[in-house]
Amino acid sequence: MSEVSIRDVRTILTAPEGINLVVVKIETSEPGLYGLGCATFTQRHLAVKTAIDEYIKPFLIGKDVSRIEDLWQTAMVSGYWRNGPIMNNALSGMDMALWDIKGKMAGMPVYQLLGGKCREAAAVYRHADGMDVHEVEDNVRAYVEQGYRYIRCQMGLYGGKQVKMHMTERSAPGAYYDPTAYARSIPRLFEHIRNRIGDEIELIHDIHERLEPIESVRLAKELEKYRLFFLEDALPPEHIEWFRMIRSQSSIPLAMGELFVHPKEWMPLMSERLIDFIRCHISAIGGITPARKLAVLGESFGVRTAWHGPGDVSPVGHAANLHLDLASPNFGIQEWHQFSEATQEVFSGCPQIRDGYAYLSESPGLGIDIDEKKAAAYPPHNRLPEWTLARKPDGTSARP
Repeated sequence: MSEVSIRDVRTILTAPEGINLVVVKIETSEPGLYGLGCATFTQRHLAVKTAIDEYIKPFLIGKDVSRIEDLWQTAMVSGYWRNGPIMNNALSGMDMALWDIKGKMAGMPVYQLLGGKCREAAAVYRHADGMDVHEVEDNVRAYVEQGYRYIRCQMGLYGGKQVKMHMTERSAPGAYYDPTAYARSIPRLFEHIRNRIGDEIELIHDIHERLEPIESVRLAKELEKYRLFFLEDALPPEHIEWFRMIRSQSSIPLAMGELFVHPKEWMPLMSERLIDFIRCHISAIGGITPARKLAVLGESFGVRTAWHGPGDVSPVGHAANLHLDLASPNFGIQEWHQFSEATQEVFSGCPQIRDGYAYLSESPGLGIDIDEKKAAAYPPHNRLPEWTLARKPDGTSARP
């Protein structure tokens, strides 16, 4: 095949589950050959669309689709300022679509281009929430019956949602939580779950940056005896130096990276062995190209991967996660969101779950396609989710 160039770049917005998804479609000079990439920054989807349509598209038109590394590097610096979530997501849409095209041209799944399988499927974890310990236990048992062996346990979602909360008058709108009550409740939750479920199931908890650093240190110490698979996002990116304190006080495995967008955020944590799992949102760091390098870096320092995989990652992004999971010797676990029937109608080739493992479709490229007519039937909305507007009982704004 002669040189294949980029003919068009389009941004597709859809929300089959009410969560804004951003997908990039790169069409080539070869009839019928195109690629899809995930650029989902759900809270700023229109800004990402503008970045793709107004900057990435004119940058790409006419260029050789085979030069993924060069295109990523030059696009990254084309705006001079870099390493922000909006442009990183735009880059990711481009990058994943180019890997999808390369796999299709080679007639291989993307994981083959990354060195081939290290495993047949990726173990995943699911989220068991509840308003009290008994409801969480029931949800954990339901997942165990479905074959899952890794389960994240929350109580009242992030930070704990209290039925009664001592609040000020004229409270501002927001998602209120009580950090002190939350921190007291979580050790009791894991004591209950371990006593009822036993030690065979791997348990996870997400602090979601909801505590002051010293309180995260204390909670990490209190949870150590329950042998968690990992404690997630104990600190916000602004306070990553506190991981040294947590490490010195507790042997609990630590996972971090959901909000990372810059290598300077993960480099010290990995090189100093301060975390055990890196769990970046792949589109927020720029796609498969930087993520595969991050996975290799982690291998050198004994850090395993646990890529972010919530509902605000499109099936294209979930497939990209899995291709990296299968090809990475230091894969740890994959967060999983169960796709709705509507999502699977819009996106064909969605990975499938069997007995707690996620399996790819094995088609060339990323293995995902999109029905644009069906996608258009689920238009995105332009409103912020309340959970991002976190507040403490006295109304103080908090960083989720």
